[in-house]
Amino acid sequence: MTSPLVSHEGNGPIRPTKLVVESVTKVFSSRRRETVALGGVDMHVDDGELVCLLGSSGCGKSTLLSIIGGLEEATSGQVLIEGDMVIGPGADRGMVFQGYSLYPWMSVAENIAFGLEVARWSSSRRRERIEELLGIMGLTAFRESLPRELSGGMRQRVAIARALAPEPDILLLDEPFGALDAQTRRSMQEFLLTMWARTGTTVLMVTHDVEEAAYLSGRIYVMASRPGRIAEEIAVPFGADRGPAILRDERFLDLRGELSDLLV
Repeated sequence: MTSPLVSHEGNGPIRPTKLVVESVTKVFSSRRRETVALGGVDMHVDDGELVCLLGSSGCGKSTLLSIIGGLEEATSGQVLIEGDMVIGPGADRGMVFQGYSLYPWMSVAENIAFGLEVARWSSSRRRERIEELLGIMGLTAFRESLPRELSGGMRQRVAIARALAPEPDILLLDEPFGALDAQTRRSMQEFLLTMWARTGTTVLMVTHDVEEAAYLSGRIYVMASRPGRIAEEIAVPFGADRGPAILRDERFLDLRGELSDLLV
């Protein structure tokens, strides 16, 4: 493995850079025309950061996340995880989508265990990791439940736990709370912040929700469309220890307005 890049933000410590996206383009071709979905995207995510990729529908943010996840191939440019080039899906990236994508015939514990079995973790190590994640996710009492017996928010917790199980270098979230009602969505946002604080996981999350991006992120990349590109990189002026009261903070309201203006 090549040595990771480092990033120095403000007066904070120098931290390894987990993810680097360099000049990534994506062109979809058909008989009639070519569509440029991404037009040269550059961005990075540092170790332990929670970064949001914010953009309107159709701007290419999910396409970019699929390229980072190795599910799509870039037309040009490259993606590096800890200095290694992404050439396909890998255990160094955990992915969670808006749809829960759980195996309906498997219990909560079995869904979480799936990736560990594929990675050939020992049975004792699997049991330890499953118990750890059930505790973090507040799912211990539901370990034997099937997905159909869970609420939408709980199913998404299971999906996140399954993605985290093999200890990936970065967790990629594609509109993970988009299908939830407003109250459950807020609850899951609080859960994500708690999980992030407890695990130290590096997170890149795609969202079209301005308030969600402002509330969760340490930094925000705002995407513009036609073609998809980074229009702005914005540092969020709050520390990691934040709660619902920050939604009434004048700085939060100003940031929300700035982000809304950028998406027009």
